Amino acid sequence: MSVLYHPGKANVVVDALSRMSMGSVAHVEDEKKELVHDVHRLARLGVQLVDSTKGGFMVHHSSESSVVVDVKSKQHLDPILMKLKESVLNKSVEAFSQWGDGMLRYQGRLCVSDVDGLREKVLDEEHGSQYSIHPGATKMYLDLLEFYWWNGMKKDITGFVAKCLNCQQVKAEHQKLGGLSQYIEIPAWRWEDVNMDFVMGLPRT
Repeated sequence: MSVLYHPGKANVVVDALSRMSMGSVAHVEDEKKELVHDVHRLARLGVQLVDSTKGGFMVHHSSESSVVVDVKSKQHLDPILMKLKESVLNKSVEAFSQWGDGMLRYQGRLCVSDVDGLREKVLDEEHGSQYSIHPGATKMYLDLLEFYWWNGMKKDITGFVAKCLNCQQVKAEHQKLGGLSQYIEIPAWRWEDVNMDFVMGLPRT
């Protein structure tokens, strides 16, 4: 393999490594956002679309993702969810229910236990899906809200997205602005206001 230098003007095709990540739904055209949302919902159900060289496509479907299987298999490990199951059997709570598969749900959404980093796995799968790469905190919360529930889910999603470098680099126009700078009032007289800055911990020269 050989590496050759090309001047910027001659390098017509931009190197992919030098591009800022554009993996955000905010960069999708308005008329195509609904289609992206539908494809994302199919992906959550385990449906994968594979492009064909002849212009068609093939559909691969799996009943449940591995994360969903883990969520269902580890509900019994969370003592809080087990207490809620008992409350459901005693009919002392209304928002929670237990379906025919034995899984606890909150308003129809699957309850995720706080064991073995399971909630982090759910966030990672949602955030890294090839159909909704880096959707942002609000979009990610609304998407997960259709399928999952746990206490403090919105706060966990906000913290997860805040740690993502790509999400911090790509800022859409509809995001909240950082705010205006606070100007220092100009004094009317000399020496009316004196400020001092102390710099410590500098290396010896």
